Amino acid sequence: TLPLAMALRTSHSLKLNNTTAPRRNTHKIGRTNVRAMAASQDELKKLVGYKAVDDHVKSGMTVGLGTGSTAAFAVERVGQLLKDGTLKDIMCIPTSVRTKEQAEELGIPLCTLNERSELDVAIDGADEVDPSLFLVKGGGGALLREKMVEIMAKKFIVIVDESKLCKALGPGFPLPVEITPFCHEHTMRVVGSLPALKGCKPVLRMGSSATNKPDGDEIAISDNGNYLVDLHFDTPIADTAAAAEQLKNTVGVVDHGLFVGMTYQVVVAGTDGIRVAGTDGEAAWW
Repeated sequence: TLPLAMALRTSHSLKLNNTTAPRRNTHKIGRTNVRAMAASQDELKKLVGYKAVDDHVKSGMTVGLGTGSTAAFAVERVGQLLKDGTLKDIMCIPTSVRTKEQAEELGIPLCTLNERSELDVAIDGADEVDPSLFLVKGGGGALLREKMVEIMAKKFIVIVDESKLCKALGPGFPLPVEITPFCHEHTMRVVGSLPALKGCKPVLRMGSSATNKPDGDEIAISDNGNYLVDLHFDTPIADTAAAAEQLKNTVGVVDHGLFVGMTYQVVVAGTDGIRVAGTDGEAAWW
């Protein structure tokens, strides 16, 4: 475990755009304290994103770049280390249009799986992580590209803050599923009737594909031109592997947000510091 105070000192010493991140006062109450708590969660995301890159990305590697608010800090760190010469001769594969744009702004060399099918490491966040290190991903709408890239990595490093840890997948975060637009209502009914997903409520994502909160009147479209359905559960998924298999075998489903048996390591930032679960780490403690 890396004590949080030490981790925060390390993080504050990292300069971004030639400025050092200010220390935040978390002792005030009321509205100010809410803002401070939100800022501290961003700080936790930054800590795990930076640590994953520092520990696992070396010169000469092919690296998968994840998508989302936590993964963005890992992308940022890769850009920093390239700029200062710490990293050299690396090639990165982005998992979304958003990540591609961020990486390009930072001058990170990019390619696709068409050029390189094997990756040394991929780093990404998750919406939920259970004690088996099974994941729910896709809240940001990039689950297909994320899975295509990350399943090809020798090491898939998951970076989260402790709010993403759960006893079981399902009730805490809706499970995203990418489906074809053709007869999408039919596909939603089929998905909702799968035995391993009994009791779920399929909800078509509306507005932006990057959030599962409705924010528009148009159907959300993924980077791949597909629709996204979020499966809401009142009770935990009893058999995650069976749910993943049944979804994958459903005609009309492109892919789903269950990442089963893919995780090499989970880097977790919490109020008591940074802890690592999985290979070269400890057993899941939650």
